[in-house]
Amino acid sequence: MSESAAKGRRVIRGIDVSGAHPVQYRFAHARGGNRHLTVVFADIHAPDDYGWSDGILDNLCSNILWIRDRFDGGNTYYLCRDGDFGIEQSVIGLIQKVVKALGLTSDDVTLWGSSKGGSAALYFGLRYGFRNIVASVPQLRIGTFVRNMYPRTGRHMLGETMPEDRVRILDSVLTDLLASDANPDAHIYLVSSPQDEQYATQIEPYLGLLQRYPNFNFLFSESPHITGHGKVTQRNTPPLLGIAGLLVEGISPRLGITRHGYEEPNADRSGITGFLTATSIVQTWLAPPVVTMPLPHDPLLVTGVPLTGRAPGAVRVSIWENGDYLASAPVGPEGDWTWKRKKPWSVGEHTVRLFAVDGNGIQSARTDVTFTASDRITAPQAPDDTSAPEHYFDTERARVTLLPPLLHTPEPGQQLLAISIRFTGASNAATHVGFRENGVLLGSCSVAHDGRWLWNADRDWHPGMHTVEVVAANEAGEASPPATITFAVIPVSGQ
Repeated sequence: MSESAAKGRRVIRGIDVSGAHPVQYRFAHARGGNRHLTVVFADIHAPDDYGWSDGILDNLCSNILWIRDRFDGGNTYYLCRDGDFGIEQSVIGLIQKVVKALGLTSDDVTLWGSSKGGSAALYFGLRYGFRNIVASVPQLRIGTFVRNMYPRTGRHMLGETMPEDRVRILDSVLTDLLASDANPDAHIYLVSSPQDEQYATQIEPYLGLLQRYPNFNFLFSESPHITGHGKVTQRNTPPLLGIAGLLVEGISPRLGITRHGYEEPNADRSGITGFLTATSIVQTWLAPPVVTMPLPHDPLLVTGVPLTGRAPGAVRVSIWENGDYLASAPVGPEGDWTWKRKKPWSVGEHTVRLFAVDGNGIQSARTDVTFTASDRITAPQAPDDTSAPEHYFDTERARVTLLPPLLHTPEPGQQLLAISIRFTGASNAATHVGFRENGVLLGSCSVAHDGRWLWNADRDWHPGMHTVEVVAANEAGEASPPATITFAVIPVSGQ
């Protein structure tokens, strides 16, 4: 799936599920054949957990990989969940796959981030040997910081009680790397300010370790307009973007000899194209959702009428209209889903777009359903076993002149819970619809003036296969041949 970023740069969405944790990403191809990759990590307030994704990096010539920090519903600094650092391995696995697919090396990569994204850029850059690291206002003692400042994130990363031993481990991951002189040739660009309330505890005590790096660059901003942590990056965005532009052009400001014009317009893109296709967030193996009600161009009431369907293999169905998100409908264990809008539909035609989502976040192709919402439709009456005499539906005694009713639900062969069986359909020229099994009348319902009917089959259904005959009738004593539906009933869990 792709989307347009600012200034028309095409952004491709994907998800790498090869590791222990699915990693969601966005990717933009380089301009002019540039042979560089910028990897962007998110700060804690980044929209949708993607950092610097509002078009501010759009003028960079490099390939750009944005990585989402959302794992099991929370932020993780791209490192750990409940003290388990499996997330780190999944994240570095994605980065290394993209680097390989582009035919690049670690020297051709810049890791970029601010706040917790800066911590991630510094950590992954030092530990895994990437050449360029741009870290704005990072936290270097992560464990103490999340415990004290963001306890919700701390509990997500360290466990509900945030045990002290895990806090110490997380505090040491960056400082130990610096103390060991990991990746000594890295070009490190760190941004901070004395006006940053985190500077005294998170940066200043470790400047000595950073200054041992020969290519360490410290951007220390003392602007009086900086009033706190969040303002440091904002005030330093132009020089940060300037550094990024130099790096992706192969120019490292501290070096006496620089490399410029690092481009290969005719480079083979087959590797990255194959990777993006294989990890696309939209996959054909996940079936798109089926909508069983309404049928295409079916008239619906503006209120109270649900959308129903099936989406086997999915955990939820995402529902949209005109590009706006409406809701997510959970999918039951048998693949059934239903959703009823809380507020009325506007009168007129609606086209709703749906897609299925599995447990890893993979999406299906899209399904569109078009219907007309009206405030002039009379709803079908509720079930009423006495609404029509039994002889109405006796096709041996009645004159068979009507067409068989059209069945919408259940679907043939569908598996249904014994407590949630509903018959829906349409039958023109009829006033009632009856339901028989093995010659016994199960119940009946009336038909609305627009021909629609429904019957909630609230009765004791034994588990197994059932074949039900559905007969339409009118008050003149005319009946239709039966329409037959066979489906399976499965017991409710625990019964």
